Amino acid sequence: MNGSPPESVFVGVSGASGAPYAARLVQTLTAAGCSLQLSISDSGILVLAHELELAAEGREEVTAAFLESTGATARVFVPDDLGALPASGSSGPDAVVICPCSMSSAANIALGTSRTLMHRAADVALKEGRRLVLVPRETPLTRIHLRRLLELAEAGAVVLPAAPGLYTRPSSVQDAVDHITGKIMDSLGFEQDLFPRWDGGRG
Repeated sequence: MNGSPPESVFVGVSGASGAPYAARLVQTLTAAGCSLQLSISDSGILVLAHELELAAEGREEVTAAFLESTGATARVFVPDDLGALPASGSSGPDAVVICPCSMSSAANIALGTSRTLMHRAADVALKEGRRLVLVPRETPLTRIHLRRLLELAEAGAVVLPAAPGLYTRPSSVQDAVDHITGKIMDSLGFEQDLFPRWDGGRG
């Protein structure tokens, strides 16, 4: 655990593959009693609909179906609303998670070019010294990708790749998703039991 858990969390969903991670995260944060803010990129809407097999089309329908399927409760913001609360250093959330985080989003955040609310919320978290967790899901990584991720880590972000551990002996995709979700919750400071802790090989 890293200090007291945040009361409010902004979750940005980019267009990278990895919708099940986003779904499990918002579900888990809601169950933890967290005040949740959500913004999904245009490409993120397409990926959510495809990977979660949501019977919906368009931003509003897909977002509603996403929240309904996860049982999550969130205040939703459109990507271009740069005047929204998460964009403010004085009114922003306690923590920001970009899950999954595309390399395009990582580059924009690293360069400080706030093209969307998601980028701006991450930028605010860095400048205000708040928790920022980025969950990249890309492979292989180019030198450009690695440089940007290094810059973000040096700036204070937690770079948490969506690379599930196998020591837990996952028996399903959901087990692997739970492992990464649990690691995100750990990084935010929440108690969680989504995956078994390493026991020194005695299990």
